[in-house]
Amino acid sequence: MFERTKKPGEATDTPGTTAAPSPVAPAAEPARPAPSPGTASRSRAAAVIGPSIQIEGTLRGQEDVFVEGEISGTVQLQSNTLTVGTTGRIRADVYAHTVFVEGAMEGDLFGAEQVIVRKSAKVRGNITAPRVTLEDGATFKGSIEMDPEAVKGAMGSAGSSRGPARPATGPQPVSSNAPIGNVGGQSR
Repeated sequence: MFERTKKPGEATDTPGTTAAPSPVAPAAEPARPAPSPGTASRSRAAAVIGPSIQIEGTLRGQEDVFVEGEISGTVQLQSNTLTVGTTGRIRADVYAHTVFVEGAMEGDLFGAEQVIVRKSAKVRGNITAPRVTLEDGATFKGSIEMDPEAVKGAMGSAGSSRGPARPATGPQPVSSNAPIGNVGGQSR
């Protein structure tokens, strides 16, 4: 009628079987972001910057990062994914393989593979990536450049301390053979 309570590691009453010791429940682990389609094959979970964490300066790494806190400065994850969670706030230029934005982002985004701006996101800055997705409902102010050569140039210069390569502004040299006030050989 009543079964005797078994202790972990104690054998069962059924002949020919033994009970495996019951595992001790592991300590509760913080919630991790669901792997994105581009990172599903990676075995390691993303590093999490929690909502109470504030970082000022340069964030560099060789693993995926999930941000729920605040970052100001520069983020360099050229071979990895950056995910800005719904409570995440970034005021930085970002260089990453893939960027997912769900929170607030102010600064330029450079994605070697793609940049995805979710409907909950607020982005103020320029996006340079071969593939860009802006979901309906997202707030975006800036420009988008989807030129693969521009992406390579920006990602290559991110490793230097000077930042992305930008075109020179200022007067350009004029050939001494070109007549002044003449466009394409025709006079005005």
